[in-house]
Amino acid sequence: MDIYSRLTEEIIEELESVLDSGGVITKNIDVLENYSWDQAGRIWGHMPEAVVLPKNTEQVSSVMKIASRYRIPVTPRGAGSGLNGGAVPLAGGIVISLERMNSIIEIDPVNRVAVVEPGVVTNDLCRAAAEKGFMYAGYPMSTETSFIGGNFATNAGGGKVVRYGSTRRHILGAEAVLPSGEVISLGGRFRKDTWGYNILQLLIGSEGTLAVITKLIVNLEPKPGKTVNLLACYPDIDTLVESVSKVISSGKKIISCEFMDRNLVRYTTEYLGCRLPEQEKSEGYLIIQIEADNEGELEESYEVVGKICMSCGAFEVFVAESRTDSAAMWNVRQNGLEGMRAKDPWACSSGDLMVPLSAVPEMLRRINSAGREWGLEMGIISHIGDGNIHPIPIKPEGMSPEKWAVYSEEFFEALIKEAISLGGVGSGEHGVGHVKQHIIIQSKSPAELELLRNIKRSFDPLNILNPGKMFLPLGN
Repeated sequence: MDIYSRLTEEIIEELESVLDSGGVITKNIDVLENYSWDQAGRIWGHMPEAVVLPKNTEQVSSVMKIASRYRIPVTPRGAGSGLNGGAVPLAGGIVISLERMNSIIEIDPVNRVAVVEPGVVTNDLCRAAAEKGFMYAGYPMSTETSFIGGNFATNAGGGKVVRYGSTRRHILGAEAVLPSGEVISLGGRFRKDTWGYNILQLLIGSEGTLAVITKLIVNLEPKPGKTVNLLACYPDIDTLVESVSKVISSGKKIISCEFMDRNLVRYTTEYLGCRLPEQEKSEGYLIIQIEADNEGELEESYEVVGKICMSCGAFEVFVAESRTDSAAMWNVRQNGLEGMRAKDPWACSSGDLMVPLSAVPEMLRRINSAGREWGLEMGIISHIGDGNIHPIPIKPEGMSPEKWAVYSEEFFEALIKEAISLGGVGSGEHGVGHVKQHIIIQSKSPAELELLRNIKRSFDPLNILNPGKMFLPLGN
């Protein structure tokens, strides 16, 4: 873009002077290409001029000061596991990868917090917390690949949102570098705050457009008590959906309530080389995880929930008898995208939809109807307990990848409009990035858009931090 400067040898030398050896990559095209795209797909990618790999806050600050001085665009990047092009350097410039900032600095049992750097793999945080008798409950389903900083950037959710909430609920503090290079500290090791505008909450879900996060203080929950997993099998989706609100409102401690449809289970079990019970008869499954304080309470809880499912039309409810049984259920759920992509490498998962729980039956009907209208086979997975639905359509045979990239996003745009008409929004956890930008702009009022853009301009008047994402196209 003409409004930005390109990297010169002099600027590259400045960057090298503030980073450790190997911290600036400019000439290795293969490496640069790896940082040009995320899980939205290479077709949405754009090459950076440089990748920088800071090791601490001071280095991030120095990079941003150089970028601000010369008006160089900077794209923050975590694991690159996002699905909407949020980590794609649309304007070239610098990708600032936080992968080397991967320390779990402290597990603080008194204040029930962990202090971590943004490049910590979410599952590593979960394991470290568990060793101290705690649980980090804000993690998404991509726990083994995503970084905690990326979870922060998209306000990621997951299977436990129905009980514990999304990432936002579990962030207590952050250290952030502004586009100018200034460093600010927000929040802390406390859980109540009426001390001015809450900038921390504003940054959560801002997709790296307002600041670069260099440290996080996250809430830890006590380890859950005894848990059990149920697998409920249904002959049709309508009866399955009827169960959900009754299960959630049963008074039992429901940790998770996850949905998988027939196609997703079929292709994922083929990919994994396993089977779920009653696959020939089931149009859909619920995985329900229940918590209780003791064995007696747990048994009473799963009996109540199982009866609810059966009364709503489930023809079988299986109780996992062991960790192995539980792992087998969740393995299919957690590998749903991989299973669909084993069937078709171009299977698209860039869209997730959020609707009120009461609107889930109608939204699923509209998704399936739209799939037939658009000539698409798909699988569906859902954090159904909180109304978050993930359709995964398969590229029609004979359609080019280039046409599919456009066609699939047009399909998701149609679905998002349906979700909004039902009182929902276009994403519950995947975010906007640049792939969904035009849709969110259409869905917001002019007054709200102006407020949002003014927030961006207040933080980033030069528009150098992750430009072209969310509400501001390139050049604005």
